[in-house]
Amino acid sequence: MAARIYTRTGDSGETSLGDGTRIPKDSLRVRAYGGVDETSAWVGTARAFTDEALLQKTLEFLQHRLYCCASALAVAPGSQAPVPAPGKEDIAFLERAVDRFEESTSKLTAFVLPGGGRVAGLLHAARTVCRRAERNIVTLAGSESVDPGILRFMNRASDFLFAAARYANHVEGKDDVHWDREFPVPEL
Repeated sequence: MAARIYTRTGDSGETSLGDGTRIPKDSLRVRAYGGVDETSAWVGTARAFTDEALLQKTLEFLQHRLYCCASALAVAPGSQAPVPAPGKEDIAFLERAVDRFEESTSKLTAFVLPGGGRVAGLLHAARTVCRRAERNIVTLAGSESVDPGILRFMNRASDFLFAAARYANHVEGKDDVHWDREFPVPEL
């Protein structure tokens, strides 16, 4: 008989970490890795809407490393089954990708609102979710041990997603949407 996806072990509001430790589903640790998972879901959605090669390969890389972050967060501190967090080379890759994206986009002269093309809009949504995940990890790190590489990676990931959104607009021939503090009230 095939394994079933439902276990019924979470029906009382608890879940198991990767090492078997049971914790409440609303714990800081679950919120932290859940936010990383949510970021990956938005990245995957954006990937589903683009065939552009640079976006595809860099976003796929990001999803794999986000899974590393989530996996590392999903074990109790001091566990015998630690999962390595992204390292310096992963962060350096994101920085190189940002630089590559920015070679094709105009210089920033104004605040950019989420939008433009479809892929850019999805990547901006991923960026905001990534920032929330980062805040959840910071909160967790205030009370439990968290690999500092995860925080560095998540911080850089949100920068990467911003640059990727601007690059996606460039690829789609769309302009970034700039904030206009005096934007006129539209007629209805």
